[in-house]
Amino acid sequence: MSPTSPPLRILLTGGTLDKVYDERTGNLVFSRTHLFDMLDQARCYLANITIEPVMLKDSLDMTEADRAIIRAAVARAPEHHIIVTHGTDTMTETAQVVAAQVTDKTVVFVGAMIPYAFGGSDALFNLGFALASARTLPPGVYIAMNGTVFDWRNVRKNRERGRFEPLHP
Repeated sequence: MSPTSPPLRILLTGGTLDKVYDERTGNLVFSRTHLFDMLDQARCYLANITIEPVMLKDSLDMTEADRAIIRAAVARAPEHHIIVTHGTDTMTETAQVVAAQVTDKTVVFVGAMIPYAFGGSDALFNLGFALASARTLPPGVYIAMNGTVFDWRNVRKNRERGRFEPLHP
């Protein structure tokens, strides 16, 4: 008998991971989540994953009220292993809001620098990495990007290099 993984909830909040190119306007926009396609492509058919849409929003447009909604969704989730898909620009701000009140769960924020719908996206790799991280890390709030797990207090997005890196190595 193979061991079962703990139940996991994925909260969808938006970000580049779920954006598509709108040919009419030339902008990146939201139409629907790509998470189901990503899990299917990765052949991730685990029955104990619950997917909860919270919002599809660019993180630069998120308000403190939006962050409170995300924090509440994390807090009320019955699962103790949670992934939050989120835009990379303000991921650390939302992680801080969640960490201030949720201390008994493992919460992993994940996003992408390039939309999943585009070739060469980092979204699928980052999602797979976040799935593994959320199931194996101790309780806390983390950011899983670029093959590294960061404590939310020690990470920044380096826009020039197009990656996340520790504030203090």
